Amino acid sequence: MNQTQLENYAKLIVHYGVNIREGQPLVISSPIECAPFARIVAAEAYRVGASDVTLNWNDELFTKLRFDLAPDKIFDEFPAWHQSMYNDNIRAGAAFVGISASDPELLKGVPTEKVARAQKARKIALHEYFEAAMGNKNAWCVVSVPTVSWAKKVFPDCKADEAVERLWDVILKSVRADLADPLGAWDIHKKTLKHRTDFLNAKHFAKLRYKNSIGTDVTVELPPKHIWQCGGERTVAGREFIANMPTEEVFTLPSRNGVNGKIVSALPLNYNGNLIENFCLTIENGRVIDYSAEKGYETLKSLLATDEGSLYLGEVALVPYDSPIRNTGILFFNTLFDENAACHFAFGKAYPTCLEGGTDLTKEALAAAGANDSLTHEDFMVGTIDLDIRGITADGEEVPVFTNGNFAF
Repeated sequence: MNQTQLENYAKLIVHYGVNIREGQPLVISSPIECAPFARIVAAEAYRVGASDVTLNWNDELFTKLRFDLAPDKIFDEFPAWHQSMYNDNIRAGAAFVGISASDPELLKGVPTEKVARAQKARKIALHEYFEAAMGNKNAWCVVSVPTVSWAKKVFPDCKADEAVERLWDVILKSVRADLADPLGAWDIHKKTLKHRTDFLNAKHFAKLRYKNSIGTDVTVELPPKHIWQCGGERTVAGREFIANMPTEEVFTLPSRNGVNGKIVSALPLNYNGNLIENFCLTIENGRVIDYSAEKGYETLKSLLATDEGSLYLGEVALVPYDSPIRNTGILFFNTLFDENAACHFAFGKAYPTCLEGGTDLTKEALAAAGANDSLTHEDFMVGTIDLDIRGITADGEEVPVFTNGNFAF
């Protein structure tokens, strides 16, 4: 790969993604297959003054082996040392980079109940970490790097090396690392996203009404004190960071009990190494009361059974159909990319940062303000080329927000 572009990517992650300050620790969670790039990011972090870098490796082939062969009881447990690594770094003010890259069907054939138990144990053990990340107490950034299994899923007709090279090319372009001035390009991009959030925050819609030809017809109430956000968030201490690279979305939270209608998925969802495809949700007073899926029904069932909050929505995100990711014509089978190719919702926990003063509220106060709580937060895509979204103000005025899949303003 082009070394300059790889270094540009690492600089974007360190300087804009987590915006490392001198003396700050950094944790990089990465598949072992992505180790060469993780080391480039670590080197850049040290250059700008990181106090230390922890490389937190994972091995998806071992993950599969463990699900196949380990004693059953182990999937209700989470190692104390691993919990301490996350929590100790959260308390030390560390920033976190996550490299998202996995075989979309790694755990095909593994009992969904076993996978769900393992995920639940992890989320309970790392509750402090997830609360800090979603409350922007620590800077965090999710990025992607190709692996052979993922690249072959995206480009099935290519040989392994060619598939990886093609996926690298798309990733580097999507994060603007291929440009002469990537940092300047991100400055311009952030201004575009901010223009959209400024419009939506000024309108302060009470509801959004979604309709398209594949069957989505849903009304989403927004809490009175909701805030639209985008790439270029801030920690509670005021330091800017970008949680996802790439990012094309603007987002807020729905009112927990204020979603009514039908939602049909527009793209497959890769969840815990299994694909959920062509699924449909019926929602009443915020709660999923019925659902179906052409593929991955049991996986969807396990996701919705995580806890009571997983049956409610925690995020509303707007992404134009005419976006750089969608225009590649590629289905990535990776939520980081696919969510930036389509409008999406999320099952589960809401971001407290999307409410005025939300990071200072107790759980009870957040719930009273309309925010959903859950162990999970899982994005799924609903945007189509003919999606129409109308914003409805408190006095009943209807304003076009999306027309034919794209922003109307």
